[in-house]
Amino acid sequence: MKLRKLVLIGAGPGDPELITIKAIRYLKQADVILYDALANEELLNYAAQGCITRFVGKRYGCHALSQEEINSLIVEYSRQYCTIVRLKGGDPFVFGRAQEEIETARAAGIKVEVIPGISSALAVPATQLIPLTCRGINESFWITTGTTKTGEISIDIKWAAQSSATVIILMAMSKLEAIMEIFSSYGKEHTPVAIIQNGTTKDEKMIAGTVKDIFFRASAANISNPAIIVVGEVVNLHPSMITQAIATQTQGQLQPR
Repeated sequence: MKLRKLVLIGAGPGDPELITIKAIRYLKQADVILYDALANEELLNYAAQGCITRFVGKRYGCHALSQEEINSLIVEYSRQYCTIVRLKGGDPFVFGRAQEEIETARAAGIKVEVIPGISSALAVPATQLIPLTCRGINESFWITTGTTKTGEISIDIKWAAQSSATVIILMAMSKLEAIMEIFSSYGKEHTPVAIIQNGTTKDEKMIAGTVKDIFFRASAANISNPAIIVVGEVVNLHPSMITQAIATQTQGQLQPR
């Protein structure tokens, strides 16, 4: 009897070079690759000739297949093929709904392996030179979704807004104004914010501002999903913010007294 296996692979934040060697090895071995919207399609070039590649992506307001349909596909393909790869953007266990697919596979007697990926929550700020923690500024960071499965704002946003931590918010652009109002209600109007769209790719765009004005800046710049939001004093360490601060300080020193 053939050994059936489901391999959940983290494709990383967008740059096709930000993927592990182990992930590439499994992509080369795969009989079937089911890939998400945020997985860079260049990674499919690693697939062997004859490998079935199928798009099953989900984005806000646009689902190629429901999660239940994806689960059914995994079982269906496993009846004919040995190695099924689920290629997910970022890391499978960071808002990737991996557990639902793992439970489906196990119930069908399919072996499961997870290959971690680099989450956009970590990599995208890093490539913009924004540290998530910095000595003397903060001691922790939160990673939270902007909305729950019901479409409501996550209650964790309220708790995060009361902390001194850096807050990284995913899947939140549709609720940006309301989320910033929550931060404002806890006295964070002047806390710096960065929004990075299509991070680590050639289409990357970034804007920076404060809790008070970031919604208007994002609207003016046509920033939309996929994007991550970084709220916290560490945003001031971005090179553009440092340059701006120096310019403001210099201007103040040149003013007549």
